[in-house]
Amino acid sequence: MAQQERAIRTRKIILEAAAATFDEHGYESTTIAEILERAEVTKGALYFHFPSKGDLARGVLAAAVTTEGVRPHALKLQELADTMLLLAYRLPREPMLSAALRIAVDPQARRQFGTAWPDWAELMAGFLREAKARGEVLAHTDEEEVGRMIVSTWTGVRVVTEGLPGTYDLPGEIALLLRLLLAAVATPAVLPRLDISAARAAHLYDDMPARRAEEAVSAPRGASG
Repeated sequence: MAQQERAIRTRKIILEAAAATFDEHGYESTTIAEILERAEVTKGALYFHFPSKGDLARGVLAAAVTTEGVRPHALKLQELADTMLLLAYRLPREPMLSAALRIAVDPQARRQFGTAWPDWAELMAGFLREAKARGEVLAHTDEEEVGRMIVSTWTGVRVVTEGLPGTYDLPGEIALLLRLLLAAVATPAVLPRLDISAARAAHLYDDMPARRAEEAVSAPRGASG
């Protein structure tokens, strides 16, 4: 078990080092030597977990699809909003997330590795399906279409605001986006109950250590990852 835990930690260290380097220099300009120096592991250890630089990029993309820090809520639409708000708050602070976005919007990298957009779209559609089953979403809503639009517009907000003059707060911009989008699909009784704000994004981020501790306590003995 101790050996397995060491291997998990080593893999995490390597992936975080790769993400930080990709985020700083881009995929093409990053070298394995730079990742090794940052991770402080042997070349053998790196290639054991990731046989190529491309596998590292795929690992970063996969790790970025996450609902970590999102607590269960009585409203599934609130969980959807929390996922997107928390991602907006974490992205500028966590190289794993910003590197994944950088890889996903780069045309050459996208051709090589694809993107995590289908996984994100399905995650959103899953929230919407559960929300509809609970009566939170209007009956005519197409969950797959709306899920795809949420992911597409979220990404667009991030990319476009980076190129606009002035300073834009990503959680605030995403909160605005979600208020506009969810107003079109949430039932009238549910919409006023949703908390969609930049302040909630910050609260969710601050709550993450407590959430991780609770999940660690409740995890089955011997579980990892």
